[in-house]
Amino acid sequence: MLARLQEKYNKDVTPGMVSRFGYRNPMSVPKLCKIVVSMGIGDAHTNQARLEMAVKHLAQITGQQPVTIKAKKSISNFKLREGYPVGVKVTLRGRRMWEFLDRLISLAIPRVKDFRGLSASGFDGRGNYNMGLVEQSVFPEIDPATLTSTQGMNIAMQTTARTDEEAKELLGGLGVPFRKN
Repeated sequence: MLARLQEKYNKDVTPGMVSRFGYRNPMSVPKLCKIVVSMGIGDAHTNQARLEMAVKHLAQITGQQPVTIKAKKSISNFKLREGYPVGVKVTLRGRRMWEFLDRLISLAIPRVKDFRGLSASGFDGRGNYNMGLVEQSVFPEIDPATLTSTQGMNIAMQTTARTDEEAKELLGGLGVPFRKN
């Protein structure tokens, strides 16, 4: 059984992109490869409870156990040493990726206050898109009563598109709400 967005990609997005960009082979239509969700926690080495809470929340949001990210080098101004934990991340592929994107588009983004659409400046020039959320409480899996502090997150979507225009068409066809210029 395919995820809802994956069916939409196969039935609607692929034929639309073939007609718009003139792909000769349906296999050359850009695809969504993976989504990386990460949380940077600056004081994770001094506040272990905050790191544990971020791991718990990211696991609830994505349905997958996160990996702790460690500092690659020491920075004395930040009182940071090499090997200290600085964040957590999850790489989603396959069915979990499609289900996470579906929940992000249909449940989480509409709950953001004063939302007017995602900026198109989040593309990197190679067909990948990055966006940030200010707080994790926009996801319905997180109980706001248990929050001790808000934590932002970065969401990076990697596609096989060669240009930003193709990637925007792909993500827009899947339902990602981009801001109208």
